[in-house]
Amino acid sequence: MIIACDFDGTIVTHEYPKIGKPVPFAIQTLKKLQEEDHHQIILWTVREGELLKEAVDYCKSKGLEFYAVNSNYPEEQPEHETARKLVADLWIDDRNLGGLPDWGVIYQMIHSGHPYEPAPREGENPAPQKKGFFANLLGK
Repeated sequence: MIIACDFDGTIVTHEYPKIGKPVPFAIQTLKKLQEEDHHQIILWTVREGELLKEAVDYCKSKGLEFYAVNSNYPEEQPEHETARKLVADLWIDDRNLGGLPDWGVIYQMIHSGHPYEPAPREGENPAPQKKGFFANLLGK
């Protein structure tokens, strides 16, 4: 699976243009998704130029190297610097509807093929298990 991941607010706290503090378990989870589950991780960020290099170097210093950066594959040269279109199966971004789940939840969703479902409220019965988007995508 190809997973596009944002940087600011997702891998590190949002302190753009500075590099923020590490978001707990972000790097470890992305590395595990690459190494154990064999997913391709693409860094997808608004950062460009030197700010982009700083983000890539930061991740590399933590042992995380991306399949591609702001592109579909490593050799791709974008035609227009400001209009990049990316093809990915899944996007991880702090600007998701509902915000960014905990990285443990993110890993379990991807690894198990089950989308996030909030815990039932007190007195509610849990929703029946169904084959969802992630399970279909992973062929489970």
